[in-house]
Amino acid sequence: MANGELIVITGPSGVGKGTLVKLLLAHHPELSVSTSATTRAPREGEVEGKDYYFLSSEEFETMIENGEFLEWAKYTGNYYGTPKKAVEEQLQAGKKVILEIEVVGARKVQESFPEATRIFILPPSLPVLEQRLEKRGKDDPKAIEQRLAEAKTEIAAAEEFDYAIVNDDIDRSLIELEKIIFQ
Repeated sequence: MANGELIVITGPSGVGKGTLVKLLLAHHPELSVSTSATTRAPREGEVEGKDYYFLSSEEFETMIENGEFLEWAKYTGNYYGTPKKAVEEQLQAGKKVILEIEVVGARKVQESFPEATRIFILPPSLPVLEQRLEKRGKDDPKAIEQRLAEAKTEIAAAEEFDYAIVNDDIDRSLIELEKIIFQ
């Protein structure tokens, strides 16, 4: 990884990973964040190349076959993955690179980059997580149900990671995250 450091932030959908990463980047512009690829449809306001690279299933599968992903997983019917080239370039330039990814992908990163710092973000409770998913208004009830079912399995995996942060207060969670990354 040259001089850089890979930092994996994971946890269930709706737990606040994206919010924490946005705040982290606002306070620490020297950090670099990897843009993931997905086959899901863009949500309102999402920008191609900034929020995600939006690909067809065929494009994504070709990239898998060509070994172009650091990690990839299928989650709630869609592919998600981290293009390898950009991450490797940033690490070689000595940057701290943040990957905000799903749990399955985080496990795959552990295999190829065991020295990565792995942080799991937990919800205060499943009912709170359900409220957050409903409040953000980005998923239909069926998708929320799928995400909650997946969250139960993912939460059980939290102990596999180097650190766990319960996101019950965004400001406190950000401080904990900063302490881990800049220790």
